Amino acid sequence: MAIQNSINTNVGAFVALQNLSAVNTRLEAVQNRVSTGFKVSSAIDDASSFAIAQGVRGNLKAYEAVSQGLANGRGVVAVTLAGATAISDLLGDIQKKITEGSNAGNSTEQQSILNSDFSNLVAQVNTFISNATYNGRNLLSNASTSINVLANIDGTRLTIRSNSAFSVAAVNIGSQNISSTVAATKALSALFQATSSINTVLGNLGADSRSLSFQEDFITKLSDASNEGLGSIVDADLAKESSKLQALQVQQQLSVQTLSIANANPRTLLSLFQ
Repeated sequence: MAIQNSINTNVGAFVALQNLSAVNTRLEAVQNRVSTGFKVSSAIDDASSFAIAQGVRGNLKAYEAVSQGLANGRGVVAVTLAGATAISDLLGDIQKKITEGSNAGNSTEQQSILNSDFSNLVAQVNTFISNATYNGRNLLSNASTSINVLANIDGTRLTIRSNSAFSVAAVNIGSQNISSTVAATKALSALFQATSSINTVLGNLGADSRSLSFQEDFITKLSDASNEGLGSIVDADLAKESSKLQALQVQQQLSVQTLSIANANPRTLLSLFQ
């Protein structure tokens, strides 16, 4: 039989207290969602969703590392491309000097001046090669090797090709002179080889640069999609949580009042003894 009137056991207060505790627990959870912006902020909230979210967060950090690696690769290609373009332009100036040096009507003094200019221009080619260095990597130097850049979190790699073959053509043209029309003719042949080689270099660098750009865009899209998926798992709907917060605050006030009323009930028993 239920206890109806007792000063030792207050059933109404027990019920009111249990309801207040439940309301406080739900209110604490909603306040945590509002303050953090997450509906799942720890494994306590939802163990499986939190585990999935942690995996996605790990992937996002890996995507950042991949993007950094691709950016470094693009830096190497950009500097090398700038150097190769400068060399290509310079070879045009060298061809002009060789053509001028092929003129049989040049005086000895003129031929000497042209040969000096030719030597200076050729020396500049080597300067451009040595200066085309980024982060310690030079794709134009004789000792250069291809660079394998991490392209995705699954270990996929992109290769930035070495263009050391041009250094051979550079050495060849560097050994030439235009001190005579005969020498100028030989130098012109070496120039054509160098021009063909630098054009190949420009083609390689252009293709490698596009590959890096495409992959970088792809990684950005993958990262954005992963962020969106992560948000759907852990982000709280703040508009919905706001309405819950207000409702629970009202329930909390009512629960406190109910508990106060239940605690006052035993005092009414005093009237029975008056």
